[in-house]
Amino acid sequence: MTAEIPDFRPALTRLLPDLRAFARFLTRDLTAADDLVQDTLLRALRAESQWQPGTSLKAWAFSILRNAHYENRRRAGAERRALDKVHVTEEVEAGQEHRMEVAGLARALSTLPREQQEAIVLVGALGFSSEDAARVAGVAVGTLKARVSRGRRALATRFGERPAEDPPDEG
Repeated sequence: MTAEIPDFRPALTRLLPDLRAFARFLTRDLTAADDLVQDTLLRALRAESQWQPGTSLKAWAFSILRNAHYENRRRAGAERRALDKVHVTEEVEAGQEHRMEVAGLARALSTLPREQQEAIVLVGALGFSSEDAARVAGVAVGTLKARVSRGRRALATRFGERPAEDPPDEG
C-alpha cells in the first residue's frame, strides 16, 4: 500500500450523510443501509491507494457503495436459491416453552466463567472438534476439554439434572 493520501479520510468522512442517504435508497432498510455504508468505508479505506487525487472522491465512493450493494444482493440470491434446494423433513413449532428453555439456557450460560462459555459455544453450539476449538481459544486441547466438562457440569447442576459422563471426543 502506498502512503496515505492527504485529506482522503476527512473527505471520505464528509461524504457519510450522502452515502447513508444513497444506501437507504438502495436497501429501503435503515439497518441494512448502515451495514452497507460500513462495508463501503472499509472497502474504500482498503483501496485508498487506488483513488486518483484530482478525481471525484464522491463518485468513487458511491461506485464502491453501489457495487457492494449489488454484490450483496447477488450473494443473498444465491444463498436463497441454495436454501430453497434444502428439503426440511420435520418442522418444529417454536412454542413459548422452547423460548423459555432457550432463555434459561442463555441465562445459565452467562453465569459461567467466560472461558467455559467460549469452550461450550465452540464445541457444543458451533460443532468444533476439541482440537479446533483449542486452536481458536489459544489453549491446549486438555485445557479446552476441561473447560467444556466443567461448564457442562455447572449447566446440568443449574438445570437440576445429574451430569452425564462426557462423551469421548470425536474430533
